[in-house]
Amino acid sequence: MEALALERKAEQNRELRERLLQLKKERNAIILAHYYQRDEIQEVADFRGDSFLLAQKAAATDADVIVFCGVHFMGESAKILAPNKTVIIPDERAGCPMADMVNVDGLRKLKAEHPNATVVTYINSSAEIKAETDICCTSANAVKVVNSVEGDEVIWVPDKNLGHYVQQHTDKKMIIWEGYCNTHDMLTVKDVEEMKAKYPNAEFVVHPECRPEVVELGDFVGSTTAIIKYCKESKAKEFIVGTEDGTGYQLRLDSPDKTFHFASKYLVCPNMKVNNLKKLVRCLENMQPQIYVPPQIADKARLSLERMLQVK
Repeated sequence: MEALALERKAEQNRELRERLLQLKKERNAIILAHYYQRDEIQEVADFRGDSFLLAQKAAATDADVIVFCGVHFMGESAKILAPNKTVIIPDERAGCPMADMVNVDGLRKLKAEHPNATVVTYINSSAEIKAETDICCTSANAVKVVNSVEGDEVIWVPDKNLGHYVQQHTDKKMIIWEGYCNTHDMLTVKDVEEMKAKYPNAEFVVHPECRPEVVELGDFVGSTTAIIKYCKESKAKEFIVGTEDGTGYQLRLDSPDKTFHFASKYLVCPNMKVNNLKKLVRCLENMQPQIYVPPQIADKARLSLERMLQVK
């Protein structure tokens, strides 16, 4: 019975992929998928990547339609950087709790209290927050961005854990907002120690969105892309992974001869996993839901994103 169900599922997926190829051609569409998406989404994407790479791809594409398989703020960033494109997402319920932890009024108040500070905002934030920002960053370039700005004081929003990591690599004074990623923040020292005891030969690679005491245990600390690259190039054959479990797709693809253990079974972002292949096909059929950013917000937010893309 189970084998029959798997066979039906595989046949359904084949039909969906065929329909997707047809729709992509008809719409002149490009599919961008974050590394935290389900395997079935990453398999059909034109580009897989972290927030930074996908922002670059959105800004540069000559496609008419961008299908962004990620969470809502990522679709907004694509629309801001490519205002003349149609940007759609498979499920508009794919939000980001961390992005919701910072609000415009609170940020404006902080700016008033620190008028000489440069506002650096993690890309995991709403368009409205980006519009209040001097420059954005991703986990891949956060240290570079903070060290690139003028002045010696930085307002950092919204991720306190990434902010703490950046603080260790800059001389600037950082005023850090108290937000966090629900998924990464869930990983504890106890989780990691138990995994290290279970797999003593494995290296621990960890994302800086995790708690500072967890990050300190890392053999390597970096963005999702940096972790994937490190694991591919490392001589080690076994890894404990401290980031969202969707990363496993690219890790296994790049390093089929290596073994990956995720540091906790809870390293799953429910918002990222809202999207699936069926919803992806449906959104291209209906061209809904579309991402809309008011022009007055988009114009201000675009500056902060473009400044980020210029940092080398």
